[in-house]
Amino acid sequence: MTEKARNRLLSLLWLALAGAAAGAMAFSSLYLYLKPGLPSIERLRDIRLQTPLRIYSSDMQLIGEFGEKRRSPIDIEQTPEMFVKAILAAEDDGFYSHSGVSIKGLMRAVRQLVASGSIQSGGSTLTMQVARNFFLSREQRFIRKFNEILLSLQIEQELSKDEILELYINKIFLGNRAYGFQAAAHVYYGKDINELNLAQWAMMAGLPKAPSAYNPLANPTRALVRRNWILKRMLELGYIRQDEYKNSITAPVSARYHGRDLDLSAPYVAEMARKEAVDLFGDAAYTDGYQVVTTVDSKLQEAARKALQKGLETYDSRHGYRGPEQQLDPELLSDSDQLVDLLHEIPVLGGLEPAVVTAVAPQKLSVQLRNRRVVEIPWEHGLSNLRPYISENARGARIKSAEEMFAPGDVVRLRRVVVSAEEVAQELAEENQSETAQQIQIDSPDDDPFAQSDTEEETQQHAPQMREEWHLTQVPEAQSALISLAPEDGAIRALVGGYDFRQSHFNRVTQAARQPGSNFKPFIYSSAIEKGYTAASIINDAPIIFEETNLADVWRPENSSGDFLGPIRLRQALYLSKNLVSIRLLQALGIDYALNFVQKFGFDRGKLARNLTIALGSSELTPLEIARGYAAFANGGFRVEPYLVDKVMDVHGDAVYQALPLTVCRNCPAPGEIDSSNAEPEPIDLLAVQKEAELIPPEDEPVELRTLPVAPLHAGEQARPRAPRAISAETAYIMDSMLKDVIKKGTGRKALVMERGDIAGKTGTTNGPRDAWFSGYSPHLATSVWVGFDSNSELGKNEYGGSAALPIWIDYMSTALEGRPERHLAQPDNIVTMRINPRTGMRTSRGGIFEIFRADRVPGRETYGNYPSIYSDGPDSASPSSSSSEQAQESIPEELF
Repeated sequence: MTEKARNRLLSLLWLALAGAAAGAMAFSSLYLYLKPGLPSIERLRDIRLQTPLRIYSSDMQLIGEFGEKRRSPIDIEQTPEMFVKAILAAEDDGFYSHSGVSIKGLMRAVRQLVASGSIQSGGSTLTMQVARNFFLSREQRFIRKFNEILLSLQIEQELSKDEILELYINKIFLGNRAYGFQAAAHVYYGKDINELNLAQWAMMAGLPKAPSAYNPLANPTRALVRRNWILKRMLELGYIRQDEYKNSITAPVSARYHGRDLDLSAPYVAEMARKEAVDLFGDAAYTDGYQVVTTVDSKLQEAARKALQKGLETYDSRHGYRGPEQQLDPELLSDSDQLVDLLHEIPVLGGLEPAVVTAVAPQKLSVQLRNRRVVEIPWEHGLSNLRPYISENARGARIKSAEEMFAPGDVVRLRRVVVSAEEVAQELAEENQSETAQQIQIDSPDDDPFAQSDTEEETQQHAPQMREEWHLTQVPEAQSALISLAPEDGAIRALVGGYDFRQSHFNRVTQAARQPGSNFKPFIYSSAIEKGYTAASIINDAPIIFEETNLADVWRPENSSGDFLGPIRLRQALYLSKNLVSIRLLQALGIDYALNFVQKFGFDRGKLARNLTIALGSSELTPLEIARGYAAFANGGFRVEPYLVDKVMDVHGDAVYQALPLTVCRNCPAPGEIDSSNAEPEPIDLLAVQKEAELIPPEDEPVELRTLPVAPLHAGEQARPRAPRAISAETAYIMDSMLKDVIKKGTGRKALVMERGDIAGKTGTTNGPRDAWFSGYSPHLATSVWVGFDSNSELGKNEYGGSAALPIWIDYMSTALEGRPERHLAQPDNIVTMRINPRTGMRTSRGGIFEIFRADRVPGRETYGNYPSIYSDGPDSASPSSSSSEQAQESIPEELF
């Protein structure tokens, strides 16, 4: 080597050393500059992945999910090994060998930058992606890349490879609001990650590179190319065998959108639970993965929804067809795509699907559904009985042709009806009633093994098949609410706040304050029984007039039937719902006494009218408040507080909240009494607990669901505060007997179809009528149903609580009580049964009927004289005596007028 060559080599060496030193100094300077701003890696150990709030029924059926990001974290041990290999093949096959940064990957990124003049890829390892996803932005800047490299080196020093991989698996965004592979598996395949096959794992592993570009839903062709490339990489790396590769590469793209399917439709419940979760945890409720377990029973909730929707549709059908919902331009009928788009803008309500009429014949309609199908609506599927709506009290004549009501372009509602094979067979048998019907057989394990049968081909040819039908209907304009409570502790077992949540988010159970009408009478009657009246007390059912001397107005209350029965027993007056008896009874009791008494059921006195109209249910109350009151009749006289949230668990499944409901304890001593048979400390005083937790609302606040005291975790029944008594056990027993007669003999007789002896309740109808109610119970459940219009319009002159609300109650309670044995309140020791004269209510030794009394309030044989204010009218009297009239006028406040 010449001297010149040697000098040149030394110069190059010194330049290289100087460059390396300069680079090292630059890198060190950059490290010292950036390091103070780098986050602590310890934060990764305690990182909380944003996981949505989930609402469940008591039997863990999902009823709601709230949160921007859908995520279901899993441990690395739960992740299939083959799926991990798919990720490594797609993103970083040297993950377990490098120290967080791949020099090879970075050099490739530099070559792409030099060749193209722009950043094509970042050469990121899995560790670098974790650093970026948890701490950095996705902007393509060199300073961010240096931060990413430094963080990756730190992460590798602090965390194990499996810990890093677990963070990656749960954090990465994979499109369609899915964060993490477990959530993505549910979105694209509707399964857990460990339930997928090799082809699906490869498809999932291809998502992180570009969730939009390689999304199997948005771009299945590019997604398929990416999947097959990953499978080939897995083969090259020795992760899979040749036969596995061949089988997987030919598999079709099976991904489709699986929105988070709810197990149970209970949107009103989900919304109430969401509000309570936010009250408890603030905005963290949406991101910290809380699981709210409600008291709702999935079977009862589904029964309640179906009963309410069916009841409203039945009511609606009695008042005529209002015509098509919309009229589209008939020219659009030739554009199927546009029709589909327009139909998808119309929500499905109550299971009723929108459809467009495409052709009209005299006896049928042809309609297009949202899925492009064209189906026929024959005359007998909703057309034959169609009568146009005129008003709530009038309908037009039945149409004779579909052309009278419909035209192409009309938007109508349809209900899909599936007729089972057994029902089809029954129809055929009824139609034929001949030898042909005898030939139709449905294979059954109970078939006669020696009977002759057709060949398999003939059997399949003749066997009835399931049939799909589409029936014309309409979305009801009336609304309803149903609330069902567990009488023992107030747990909400079912709640439906309207026909469909998509139609209106207004929760009529908790927000709609309406007049309950006669539904309120049992609370007035209870106050009378408690004060000393009996079920046999005689009160005059006769007209009464109240005049206000300062005004010309006159109040003439009437019975809904328009007739008057004269002196009748209190029991009879309740089951026949006699308004005049209720008014006279309240007049004798005194308004202040009655108001103070009904507060014990949980009613807010400030919301109750301070006049005699309260006897007829003139005060506006919510179905929730009414149901709470009826729960006291169902449980033997105790006041419970409705509650919805039973417990809340964190993302790890640990309980962080447990409700502490007021619970009926029949054998516990009353607060303040000493139980000589038990040396344990006195049970918790409810009032003290509520005051301590500052949970008693101001008097002017409406009664709503209250946040109950929190019980110690894993506490048993002994930790629950006792429900206080609203009425005595004796009064509850007598009222239960009287309310059972409402069903046996009175306005609730339709419920006899249930064939149960442990059900009781009361109808309610307000002027118009505008509100229809039925509230009732068995010892298993207390349920209240309201029907009416949000606009407070009239329901129709022939609509009452017994016709509009009671059928809904019957449908729901029939399912809710199915399989449950009859239960009755235990008879208190001082209740006796006596034979009485039904006309006088007095004891008799022969004939008559049996009645129950408190032992200390048995009627005598002498004439009446105990309550002159209500006995002053004789049987034939048409109006009260002057003294009674004067007293009546003094009892009525000005607010009545």
